[in-house]
Amino acid sequence: MKKNILIIPGDGIGQEVTTWGKQALEAVAQKYNHEFIFDEAIMGHTAIEATGDPLPDETLEKAKASDAILFGAIGHAKYDNDPSAKVRPEQGLLKIRKELGLYANLRPILLFDELLDASSLKPEVLRGTDILFFRELTGDVYFGEKNRNDDNTFASDLMNYHRYEVERIARKAYDAARTRNKKLCSVDKANVLETSRLWREVVQEIAQEYPDVETEHMFIDNAAMQLVKNPKKFDVVLTANLFGDILTDEASQIAGSMGMLASASIGDGTGFFEPIHGSAHDIAGQNKANPLASILSVALMLDIAFGLQEEAKLVTTAVAETLKAGWRTGDIANADTASNKILGTNEMGAKVLEFIK
Repeated sequence: MKKNILIIPGDGIGQEVTTWGKQALEAVAQKYNHEFIFDEAIMGHTAIEATGDPLPDETLEKAKASDAILFGAIGHAKYDNDPSAKVRPEQGLLKIRKELGLYANLRPILLFDELLDASSLKPEVLRGTDILFFRELTGDVYFGEKNRNDDNTFASDLMNYHRYEVERIARKAYDAARTRNKKLCSVDKANVLETSRLWREVVQEIAQEYPDVETEHMFIDNAAMQLVKNPKKFDVVLTANLFGDILTDEASQIAGSMGMLASASIGDGTGFFEPIHGSAHDIAGQNKANPLASILSVALMLDIAFGLQEEAKLVTTAVAETLKAGWRTGDIANADTASNKILGTNEMGAKVLEFIK
């Protein structure tokens, strides 16, 4: 197989972890005789510093021409501390999602038994958890009209959804549920929000096309509570952009760390694969970041974008074997982890490559 893969490292630790995602792809290509052709582009704070634009035209052109994109992270503390900044790294991420039609964000909450003690939740609560989130990605309050009055005493963000936006991601979620345990939970706030009432009506209609899938509707506040009380009750979770952003970050505690969670943003064209963690500038350049989420994002790319299930399983198994051997980065180490088993970014990435090869 011959594929063109664009690497967008982004900001902070994104530049460190994508290095190991790329090397994992190179190892797979060598092992299975594939040809992966790599290119690189800038986005986020790095792009603003270089061009003044968080998503330069050249980056967007390369993205549209590629078969898949491996992304790192974007963001910088200077923007977090300056709400008035007109140009922000996140604008690049939102724009590329819109331009590529990436309306479905898939976030598998993959729990490795070796990391049961890394979570703040009890192992008996966690064991057996396997959740696949479908977060709608191009609608909702993130893309709605934004306003602030002249005297800076009022601001608003319009939360909106079109029927077709709910229909298309609902069908993807139901299709996935059919391949798993045939259970789907749709999360909304239909008791308060009109957008959620439309969301629930559309999901109820789509559910009729999938009579073999058990459908449950749950309010966002209850879902947030149930996710930490009894995560095993969930299989496929379908939700809107804002709610999905919050719930999946909460769910990172199930896996032990944000450094363990991969994601895939897909639509009808080029897929976008990334760890869910941020740019973490406080540890950038210190060889402390966990590269496993980036490597697991490669597994999603191999599976979803290229249909290479065997290769994807190899990468996931290599991560599992690395953990079984006791190797940890600082974010997933516990009090019982031997000091000589705690590795930096580069050493951890190299361990996974040993298992792949």
